[in-house]
Amino acid sequence: MAEQMGLLGKKLGMTQVYAVDGECIPVTVVQAGPCFVTGLRTLEKDGYSALQLGFDEKPLRLTNRPENGAFVKNKLKPMRLLKELRLPPEKVAEFQIGQQLNAADVFQGGKPVDVRGTTKGKGTQGVMKRWGMHGGKASHGVHEYYRHGGSLGCRLTPGHVVKGKRMGGRMGDETKIIQGLELVSIDAARGVVLIRGSVPGPKNGYVMIQVASKLAAYRKKGAAVEQERSKNPLKASKKAAAGR
Repeated sequence: MAEQMGLLGKKLGMTQVYAVDGECIPVTVVQAGPCFVTGLRTLEKDGYSALQLGFDEKPLRLTNRPENGAFVKNKLKPMRLLKELRLPPEKVAEFQIGQQLNAADVFQGGKPVDVRGTTKGKGTQGVMKRWGMHGGKASHGVHEYYRHGGSLGCRLTPGHVVKGKRMGGRMGDETKIIQGLELVSIDAARGVVLIRGSVPGPKNGYVMIQVASKLAAYRKKGAAVEQERSKNPLKASKKAAAGR
């Protein structure tokens, strides 16, 4: 992803909110922060510039001595999740170790965001669930071939299964980035953000929310464009009767 500021969070579940025009918007509730700056990476010392963030405190008994020593040195409590955000050097210089960051400090309501997370693990699946194949026929004479993937390759040439062939295997549990989602609103009191769109991962799964790298404004898909009304009173009355 591009060098954009963001926060770590936890996916809590889904709900719905109503817009000013009465539209019912399905949203995903994400606890975004509070995050703490646990480290600064500079070009002089590390060869790259980045901001290390920590999220979700954990008990001291679950930390080992090296981890505990690093947190004590920076006067911070142990964190369950530590991630780095690649940022320009001038942006990294604006932060200090131990600084607390909330959603209202980074994001704006109505602006697009990019969300990175680990998808749900589905285990080992066949070609129908994993790749959406139709499977074999279920007609007369077909024996135990309903959910198979069919032929795997040629005979003499090339004489082996082509690399990248869609077959059964492990599905899910992959890192996915969904770009251009709408951040509907920010609830600063509860420390959560409402995001419209598919946020990867299960409930209570960790995600990273960043300012969108490709979109400056959210573009709503499927928005109806009102047509110019006809000057013919008969046609105009028919459209009014149909609710258009």
